[in-house]
Amino acid sequence: MKRFCILLAVVFVAAFAGSSEAKAQTVYSVQYRSDADVKVYVTKYKSDADLVVYKCKYRSDADGNKGLWYFVDYRSDAKKKVYFVDHKSDADLVIYFTEYKSDAEWKNKSKQHLMY
Repeated sequence: MKRFCILLAVVFVAAFAGSSEAKAQTVYSVQYRSDADVKVYVTKYKSDADLVVYKCKYRSDADGNKGLWYFVDYRSDAKKKVYFVDHKSDADLVIYFTEYKSDAEWKNKSKQHLMY
């Protein structure tokens, strides 16, 4: 019985740790369009963006689906794989990169599902 309780506790902790990781907006930039989950266009104007994105320096800062992105070095570590397109018309999502973490937000909430 004691072994069962310990095993149950380990499973619970592993499941809880995995669920917090799943919420992080870890992003990997792929080389080919066909490898991407989302095609992204970067606009020069905040007012044109669906999402205002802040590039986090630390993985732990990239929490939830709020526009806080952490770019990972390995595809397998990413929640979403993105491909940056040259033309707005080719994009699923238009983003604007901000210098301020507090500016990160969804401007077009109908596209939030793309980053879940």
